[in-house]
Formats: sequence, C-alpha cells, structure tokens
Amino acid sequence: MAETKITGDMVINEVVRKYPWTLPVFHRYSVDSCCGGAQTVGFAAGSLGISLDELIAELEAAAQSSPK
Repeated sequence: MAETKITGDMVINEVVRKYPWTLPVFHRYSVDSCCGGAQTVGFAAGSLGISLDELIAELEAAAQSSPK
C-alpha cells in the first residue's frame, strides 16, 4: 500500500480530490471544504482551534481506508 502523506501545507480541495474518503473527517470538524476549500489544512485547523496533528492523523487514516 502506498504511503499517504497529508500535511498542513496542503490545500483542503487538494486533499479531498486526492483522498475523497477524507471528506467526512472535514465535515466532523466543521472544516469548510467548499467555499473555504482553498485554504490549507493548517490554516483551517488554526482558525477553528483544532489540533493539526490530530486532524492530519484522522485524515490520513480515512485516506488509507479508501477502497481501491
């Protein structure tokens, strides 16, 4: 299995495009993946007071669980 690498510098829309199974994680944290999707994961986490490390861990777990 290829390693999934999501970083705080990635744009939300890029993450969702590459790893569609991350969308529910963004929704659970109330991260705007539509109009705010042009922001970075790090910026969104900081603006919402979310732990970036926790958010990335959940996003990577979701991306890796995606059916191939």
